[in-house]
Amino acid sequence: MRKRLALFGSGRGSNGEAIYKVIEAGHINGEIVLIISDRSNVGIVEKGCAWHIPVYIVDPANYGTEAAWTQAMLDLLQEYEVEGILLAGYTRILPPTFVQAYRGNILNIHPSLLPAFTGLQAQKQALLKGVKYTGCTVHFVDEGMDTGPIIAQAVVPVYEDDTVDTLSTRILHEEHRIYPEAVRLFCEDALNILGYRVVIKNKLL
Repeated sequence: MRKRLALFGSGRGSNGEAIYKVIEAGHINGEIVLIISDRSNVGIVEKGCAWHIPVYIVDPANYGTEAAWTQAMLDLLQEYEVEGILLAGYTRILPPTFVQAYRGNILNIHPSLLPAFTGLQAQKQALLKGVKYTGCTVHFVDEGMDTGPIIAQAVVPVYEDDTVDTLSTRILHEEHRIYPEAVRLFCEDALNILGYRVVIKNKLL
């Protein structure tokens, strides 16, 4: 049985597209059955429509309370019988009640080697701190900001002449490599969360 996945995005949707292509190639035992965005005029919405996947705009500004916004998302996930949630460029912090409802089933990609450089503009943070290496991290989502158990990481060197754009491009290349692989393992139920560690059953990334 293919795992039913929801994709959450707020931007161009490049990570979502990377995952979608690997699914379509038959390498992931899952299917994206729903796309949720908080913005209407963004790439992930256009891509979802082109893929003929149901797309819903769930903007918290359209709901009177956080509880109402949360319930709207949960209702959609229940309607589409979603088993796993993939955050791909989704810029909203999910409410604790939402995270608790899908604990251990929400994945995110972040452009740094967590726990370093959480939050927005991680690439700029890395350059300002003068680190020699940064990278990207796929992790399970908890109630904190980029603090959940780490599934996979990739290291990217920082060059002397790097700009935010050049560094971001190299990190993004690695994101497109490790996120689909992490999703593949998730869909095979091959990830065990032990405290803050994620153990991969009988295989390595």
